[in-house]
Amino acid sequence: MAKIVVALGGNAILSKDASASAQMNAVKKTAKELVNFIKNGDQLIITHGNGPQVGNLLLQQSAADTPDNPAMPLDTCGAMTQGSLGYWFQNAMREELLKSGIDKDVITIITQTIVAENDPAFQNPSKPIGPFYTESELADIKSAHPNWQLMEDAGRGYRRIVPSPRPLEINEYRAIRQVVDDGIVPIVSGGGGVPVIKKDNKLVGTEAVIDKDFSASKIAQLINADKLIILTSVGGVFYNYGKPDAIELKKVGLDELQQHIDADEFAKGSMLPKVEAATDFVRNTGNPAVIGALEAVKDIIAGEEGTTIINENIVAVAK
Repeated sequence: MAKIVVALGGNAILSKDASASAQMNAVKKTAKELVNFIKNGDQLIITHGNGPQVGNLLLQQSAADTPDNPAMPLDTCGAMTQGSLGYWFQNAMREELLKSGIDKDVITIITQTIVAENDPAFQNPSKPIGPFYTESELADIKSAHPNWQLMEDAGRGYRRIVPSPRPLEINEYRAIRQVVDDGIVPIVSGGGGVPVIKKDNKLVGTEAVIDKDFSASKIAQLINADKLIILTSVGGVFYNYGKPDAIELKKVGLDELQQHIDADEFAKGSMLPKVEAATDFVRNTGNPAVIGALEAVKDIIAGEEGTTIINENIVAVAK
């Protein structure tokens, strides 16, 4: 039985429709794919993003903000979305498991991720959250939210950006490891976990969002996972993505991929954190990581799809 940490991108939860019913339907479709890991005999650990959800919740909080009913801060909104998304995933996974004749428990663990108070990310916000805005909407958004910083996100529009410090430690990793050892499917570190700073014996929430791929990589290392799989909206890792000479990789060695990372060839805010998180896992464990498309889970399990990153010095294999 292989222990596999799966990190889900926003496309696994949210389309253009932000309603609860639409997101629950998206989660149900995702659960149908994820249950294939369990059918394959693997022990599954699920992590997921929450950028769109936490951004939308912040907008709702801001719109209802009054002295008697003050808006919740970003760290608390992160915990709230961990709970709501975990609730949807628990029910969807349980339903799919029972359809497959598998009686297995699924549990959500509200996860706190410890970060450094002096992390340079706090002076350089970079993590996109919330909805996309067109260029024509920017003036109105800046007028309504003068303290926001916005950036263009991978050609899809403009989004608010917040600090994204690197995870130092996963506070609940021992509990996660125990749950995994007991054969339970955990849903952990939603949105990268609630970012907290350790001060003496206290964990103090901070205004930030942790990249879910880095958090997934850290969890995978702490629980001694056999593989990290990052599921996204594209089929794998490309050199020269979006260009006529684009090359999709089937297998690549750690050292070669690191050279392309160092050359700034991957888009910040989209593929860059995925390849960085994957290489960090491979480097520190010696085990493989895979980046691929959510809808190709069966083929990823069979080794036929996605980009596999290995701790060997090989010439990259293109698809």
